[in-house]
Amino acid sequence: MHGACTQQPDPAPPHRPERSRAFYGEQLGLAVHREFGTGPERGTVYFLGGGFLEVSGRSETPPAPVTRLWLQVDDAAAAQDELRAKGVEIVRPPVREPWGLVEMWIADPDGTPIVLVEVPADHPMRYRPGI
Repeated sequence: MHGACTQQPDPAPPHRPERSRAFYGEQLGLAVHREFGTGPERGTVYFLGGGFLEVSGRSETPPAPVTRLWLQVDDAAAAQDELRAKGVEIVRPPVREPWGLVEMWIADPDGTPIVLVEVPADHPMRYRPGI
């Protein structure tokens, strides 16, 4: 899956770090920017295009879903097919919202909501006069 990212503050430490690393690295296919520390609570920083996502530490309980990640993708339907093939549960399939963006929702292993956003070619955010 390729895309850019906007996000709210970093999520709380994961409840099950190994499962979170498998989700972000293997299922979502995010590239590792760097790693630090050792053992199961070691830190992994994933490259998100315009930002980074750090998965480090461990919490005793799953975090409250106060954080939400927004990842921009080229094609939400293709991302849905790719993620389903990798075993990712689709919380809500791609829908063109009234504001013109196509949004699909998934969640990480701790329940952190992730919104995959496609900016259609005809959306004003893509309008580039003279280009």
